[in-house]
Amino acid sequence: MTKKQREGQGVQQAQPEAGLSPSKRQARKVTKADQKLIEAGTEIASTPPAGEDMAFTHAVLCQVGLPRAKVEGREFMRQSGEAWVNVQAGYLDEGRGPVLQSIPYGVMPRLGLAWVSTFAVRNREREIFIGKSAAEFLRLMGMENDGRRYKTLRKQMHALAAARLQLGLRGRTYNGQPVQKFDAWVCDNYTDQIPLWSGIMALSQDYYDSLIESAVPLDNRALHALKGSALALDVYAWLAHRLHRINGRSVMLRWISLRSQFAQEYRGKNPDKDFKKEFLLALKKVLTVYPQAKVKPVTGGVLLISSPPPIPYKGGPTA
Repeated sequence: MTKKQREGQGVQQAQPEAGLSPSKRQARKVTKADQKLIEAGTEIASTPPAGEDMAFTHAVLCQVGLPRAKVEGREFMRQSGEAWVNVQAGYLDEGRGPVLQSIPYGVMPRLGLAWVSTFAVRNREREIFIGKSAAEFLRLMGMENDGRRYKTLRKQMHALAAARLQLGLRGRTYNGQPVQKFDAWVCDNYTDQIPLWSGIMALSQDYYDSLIESAVPLDNRALHALKGSALALDVYAWLAHRLHRINGRSVMLRWISLRSQFAQEYRGKNPDKDFKKEFLLALKKVLTVYPQAKVKPVTGGVLLISSPPPIPYKGGPTA
């Protein structure tokens, strides 16, 4: 076995229990969520992605994501290196005039935007049918429908549709609203009320053009497996965009750098400690469903080693 093979083997062995002490590993019980994650990882490792397995998201959003927790106020800024995103809350007509929306946050707008982006890239269309209700959109996304999830999706997709978004990278700034038109879900899926509109979300031309130019392929099976954690979704998208761009030597990222990119939501007495703990747990989940990834937690941070992307790029990586 070569030195390179031993290094790769060491990284893979470190992944499953990243951040857990030996005593905790022995005491830890496998939950149903753990089992589903393991099953998804096994399928991804044994079956190459095909057809509906391929998803897409914007390259900038792989580096700086939406808020993961509720934001007070009407504006949110996140920056990581050369990339930054600014989100501003807006108004949406929900059937009876303008309603001020919150800033979109959490799992649902991430999954919803990924689904919409995927449809747009696959079909080269700006107008996407998203269902006549939030419950129908859940079915289109391939997710189970329940009252709590339905209400969360409705609230967050309304917030996303109303939001103004600025994306910046290497001297170029996109100003606008990703969503140019949105038929609000004004009816309750559990009544006989007839929807006012057909259920269409139209991306703005500028955002659509930017998405087509810089779309990053992701494995849809991994997105579904990580749907319980916004942080895990962000880490997965980040690694999918970052790892295959590493040339030559591995890259060491210290906690101070990772905190500036991911830790803005962490407050309280020990925000740095809380972030490190949550990041390592999220990383463990991500490595389960991204088996090609070579990422090793080390003293002071994490080590990134050049790895294949979850979905092979055709004609080379996008910018």
